[in-house]
Amino acid sequence: MRNLFLLYLLLFFAGSTADVTAQTRPVTGTFNDISFDEFIEQLEKKTDYNFYYDPAGFDSLRVNISVNDKPLQEVFERLFKNTGYYWAIDQNRIFFTKGRKIDTSLPVHLFPAAKPAETGPGVDLADLSSNKTIEVPKASLENKLYEIGMQTASVTGNATLAGYAVDAKTGEPVIGAAVFIEQPRLGTTTDQFGYYALTIPKGRHTLMIRGIGIRNTRRQVMLYADGKLNLEIQPQVTSLREVVISAENAANVKSVQMGLEKINIATIKQVPAVFGEADVLRTVLTLPGVKSAGEASTGFNVRGGAVDQNLILFNDATIYNPSHFFGLFSAFNPEVVKDVELYKSSIPSKYGGRLSSVLEVNSREGNKKEITGTAGLGLLTSRINLEGPLIKDRSSFIVGARTTYSNWLLKALPARSGYRNSKASFNDLNVHLNHRVNENNDVYLTGYMSNDQSNLNSDTLYGYSNKNISLKWKHVFNNKLVGHFTTGYDRYEYENYSDKNPVNAFNLSFDINQLNAKADFSYYRNPGHTIDFGFSSIRYGLHPGTFSPLGQESLIIPDVVDEEQALESAVYFGNRYDVTSRLSVDFGLRYSLFNYLGPQSINTYAPNLPKDETTLTGNRAYGRGDLIHTYHGPEFRLSARYSITDDLSVKAGYNTLRQYVHMLSNTTAVSPTDIWKLSDPNIKPQYGDQIAIGLYKNFKSNTIETSAEVYFKNLKDYLDYKSGATLVLNHDIETAVFNARGKAYGAEVMIKKLTGKLNGWMSYAYSRTLLRMDDENAGEVINRGEYYPSTYDKPHDFTLIGNYRFSHRVSLSLNTTYSTGRPITLPIGKYYYNGSLRALYSDRNAYRIPDYLRADLSLNIAGNHKVYQVAHNYWTFGIYNVTGRKNAYSTYFTSEGGVIKGYKLSIFGSAIPFINYNIKF
Repeated sequence: MRNLFLLYLLLFFAGSTADVTAQTRPVTGTFNDISFDEFIEQLEKKTDYNFYYDPAGFDSLRVNISVNDKPLQEVFERLFKNTGYYWAIDQNRIFFTKGRKIDTSLPVHLFPAAKPAETGPGVDLADLSSNKTIEVPKASLENKLYEIGMQTASVTGNATLAGYAVDAKTGEPVIGAAVFIEQPRLGTTTDQFGYYALTIPKGRHTLMIRGIGIRNTRRQVMLYADGKLNLEIQPQVTSLREVVISAENAANVKSVQMGLEKINIATIKQVPAVFGEADVLRTVLTLPGVKSAGEASTGFNVRGGAVDQNLILFNDATIYNPSHFFGLFSAFNPEVVKDVELYKSSIPSKYGGRLSSVLEVNSREGNKKEITGTAGLGLLTSRINLEGPLIKDRSSFIVGARTTYSNWLLKALPARSGYRNSKASFNDLNVHLNHRVNENNDVYLTGYMSNDQSNLNSDTLYGYSNKNISLKWKHVFNNKLVGHFTTGYDRYEYENYSDKNPVNAFNLSFDINQLNAKADFSYYRNPGHTIDFGFSSIRYGLHPGTFSPLGQESLIIPDVVDEEQALESAVYFGNRYDVTSRLSVDFGLRYSLFNYLGPQSINTYAPNLPKDETTLTGNRAYGRGDLIHTYHGPEFRLSARYSITDDLSVKAGYNTLRQYVHMLSNTTAVSPTDIWKLSDPNIKPQYGDQIAIGLYKNFKSNTIETSAEVYFKNLKDYLDYKSGATLVLNHDIETAVFNARGKAYGAEVMIKKLTGKLNGWMSYAYSRTLLRMDDENAGEVINRGEYYPSTYDKPHDFTLIGNYRFSHRVSLSLNTTYSTGRPITLPIGKYYYNGSLRALYSDRNAYRIPDYLRADLSLNIAGNHKVYQVAHNYWTFGIYNVTGRKNAYSTYFTSEGGVIKGYKLSIFGSAIPFINYNIKF
C-alpha cells in the first residue's frame, strides 16, 4: 500500500501521533538480495502492518538481511543503519522516507498556552552553581520533547547533559545503564548512584537508555546548553522466551576493565546455598579464579592469594571477617544487598592496600515511593527487612536484621551426639539512609553491626564482631565534575573466654580499629575521556592480644602485647581514554605512604642473620605519636582494550600493589583467633605485580558471554610462617615469620548466559601459586630452597551454575563444583630421638587432601503475581550436597598408644535438605 497523499499529509503535521517505540510482532526470515518492494510484500504477509513510502525513492535499495524472531524496530535499525532512509510507526501503519526524517512530536510552540513544565525546562550552569533549589525535570515519557537550557537562535557546538536514572516504581538508582545517542555515536553508563554525564552536540536528539533489568526506552531531547535531566525508567518484567540484548549492553566486550565480575542480587538468589539462604560470598566462590579452603569457610582466595590479600568493602566500610556461624553464612544480609563487584585483575587506581582483589558490596538505597518489606524463615535463621521514604522522592531508609535460633536446636540433639552443650548463634543489623539535599548534593549514611558467639562442646566460648559506620557526601560541582567525600570508622574484635574451671578461667581479646577519610573525583571530559583522581588516609589502631584472668579465683598471669599505631595515605590519578572507536586505554598511578607510629618498643637484630633470640642486639622505645618507620612507593595501573568486531575484543592489563597490613593465622580459613599485624621495621610490606591478557567474545546478540584470561603474578615479601610458629600473644612476632618470594600463574575460562528459560554460567580455572624461601640469612630455609605450593594452591577448579524456569513461578537451580585438594604436610616416618618416638614430616605442602566434589539442587516456587495483593510469598526447597559425599575439610594425625593415626574431617558428610519461606510486603 503506497498512499503518497497520506504520507505527505503526515509529514506536514510532523507525525503528531507517531510512536516510534510501539512494540511490533517479531519477524523471522532470510531475505537475500531482493528489492525493497519484494521485502515489504513479504512483511505485509508476515505482520498486520500497512506500509507507506514513495517507490521512486527506494527503487535502488536492495535488502540482504537474516533475522530470527526479531522485532521490526531492530530489523529496520539494521537495514537503514548509516543510510539516508528513515521510518516511523503509527499504530498499525509504518512510514518510510528518504532524506527527510519524520518528526514524531508536535512542534514546540504549537500551543503557546502550554505550561513550561510540559516541555521540561532545562537547568543551566549558572543555576547549578547557585544555592537556590531547582526542580530538575523528570523524563518519564518517550514521546514528549524535553528542552534543556535556555532557548537560543543558534544551536552549534557541544553541551553536557547530566542527571540521575532512577527506577520509576521505587525511586532507587539504576546502575550500569547505557545512555547514548545514535548519530553521532556517543554514550556513557550510569555510576553506582545512577548518575550519568554525556557531552553531545547541541540540538535535537533521541536519547537511548538500555540496561539489564530495565525496559529499553528513549527520551526526546532538545539541547540548547548544559543542563540536567533525570530519567525515570520502568523495570523490565522478563518474559520466558529469549530476550534480545542490544550491543549497548555488551559491557564485558566494550569496557577496558579486565577481571571484573558483577553479580546482582537476583542472580545471587538463584544459586543454591547451604540451609537455603542466599549467600553473597558463596556465589562469589563460583566465579573463575576464586576459591576457598573448603566448606565452612567464607574466607576466599583469588588467583592463589591469601585470605588477607582481599579488600572487602561494604558501602566503603572495610569488613575484616565476612563470616558467620563457623563460616557457614556470609556476613552480608542478601535482602539489603543490591549487587557485588569483584576486581581481580585491573584494579582501579582508587583502590589499594591489598594484593589480590577488591570485593565491593553495594546495598540498596531503599524505596523512595512507599513502605515495603520482606521477611524470611529458614531452618537456622530468620530475617526481616523494612524500607521506605523519609521524604517522598528525596530520601529513604532501609533496615535489615538477621538472627539464628540454632542454640535450641543444639540442645535438642541427643546426649550421645556430643554436641548437646554446644552453642552457636549470630545476629547482624544493617541500616542505610540517604537524602537528596538538592540536585547537587546527596548524603548517604551506612551502619553495620554483627556478633557471633559459639563453642562446639568445649569449655571455651568464641565471640567476634564487626562494627562499621560510614558517611558519604556526593557533590556535583557541574555536569562534568563530581566529587565523593567519605569518612568512617571500622572495628573488628574477638573475645574468647573460658570460665568452666575458676582457677584457669581466662579472657583472650584482640581488636583492630581504623578511622578513614577519602575524597574521590570524576571528571567527564567527554564521552571518550574520563579522569579520576583523589586521595585517602587510614589511621590504624591495634591491640594485638590481651590475656587476662577471669574472676577473682583465676590464677592466670596477665599478658598484654603492645598496641600498634600507623597511618596509611595515598593519592591517585586515573585516566580512561578512547583513542579510536576500537582502541581504549586506562592508565593510572597511585602513590602510597605508610607511617608506623609509636608508642612501641622495637627490637633490633644483627644484620644478615636470622631474627631470633640469639641475634637480638637491642631494643628501642618510642613515645606516642613518634614516627618509627616509613614505607612508600608508586603503584602503576594500565589496561587496554581493542575491539576486533562489535562482539569480540582483546584486553591486556598490568598493575602493581602494596600491602601494609597482614593477617597472622595458623589455620587455612578465617577463624576467631586470627590477628592482624601492621608492617614495622622488622616486617616488610608485601608487594605484587600482575600481568594479564584476555579474549572476550559474545554470541547470539550478546545473550551468551564468553571470556578467557591468562595471568602471571610476582610476589615479594609474602608472609609465611616458620615451622611450629606461635602467633597468638607473641611479643616478638618477627621471629616466627619470614618473607618469601612467590609466583602465581593460571588461565580462566567462563561462559555465561543470563537470559531465557535456561540460564547460568560455567567456569574453569587452572592456577598455581608457588613460594620460595632460600635466604639462609633471613631465617629457616624451606624445602632446600626450592619452590613449594602455597596453602591455597589448588590447580583445577570447575563450577557449573544452571537455572531452568518452568514458568514465572517455578524454577529449578543446580550448583556443581569440583576442585583439586589443597596442599598439606604429612608425617611420612618415625624415629627415636633422646629416647622419644618422633614423627618425620614430608617437605612442606608436598601432599594434598582428597579432591573436592559437590552438587546442590533447589526448587524455587513463588506465589501468585497479582499486582494488588498485600503480600507475595516465596518458597525454596533443596538439598545441599545431593550425593552425600564426605569431602575432606582437613586431615590431622594423633599419637594413640604409640601409634600415629591419621583422620579426615568432613564438615558435611551427608546430604542436607533445607526449606526457606520468604514473604514480601
